[in-house]
Amino acid sequence: MANGEVRGIFIAREKRAPMEALQDVLAEQGNGLCNDRYQDGGGSYNQGRPGKRQVTLINAVFFEGSGFDPIESRRNLVVHGVELMDLIGKEFKVGNAFLKGVKYCDPCHIPSKMAGKSHSFREAFFDRGGLVAEVIKTGIIMLGDPVVPPKKNY
Repeated sequence: MANGEVRGIFIAREKRAPMEALQDVLAEQGNGLCNDRYQDGGGSYNQGRPGKRQVTLINAVFFEGSGFDPIESRRNLVVHGVELMDLIGKEFKVGNAFLKGVKYCDPCHIPSKMAGKSHSFREAFFDRGGLVAEVIKTGIIMLGDPVVPPKKNY
C-alpha cells in the first residue's frame, strides 16, 4: 500500500458551524483535532460524548464531478493516494500523529444543508463517505504530510 498525502485540513468549532481550513492541526490522543466540535463532544454524531468520534477522513479523488468542494464535505482530513477502507481496524501515521481506522463514515444530509446545495451529498458520496478514525498518539498534522499505512507482513 502506497503512502498518501494530506490535501486538506478542516475543523468546525461547534456543531453546524462553518468549517475552517487550516495549514496544520494538533491531533490529541483520545480526543481528536484541537478546537474541532468532536473534541469536546459537540458534534452531531458524538453529542455529549467526547472521544466517541474523533477524526473523519475522505479521499480527494471523489470530489471531481461531485458538485462539492472538500471543505463542504465537513470531513476533517482530505487525503489523496491511500485507500481509506483498507485502514479500518489498522493503525496508521498522519504527519506526526498516529491514528486508527474505526469504521466507514456514512455520508449524510448535513453537508448539503450547510452548503446550501439542492443536490444530495449523501447520494454524491454514496459508498465513498470516508473513514472515522481515533487518535492513538498525539502529534501535529500539516498540509502535505504523508499518510503512511501499516506495513504488510509477508
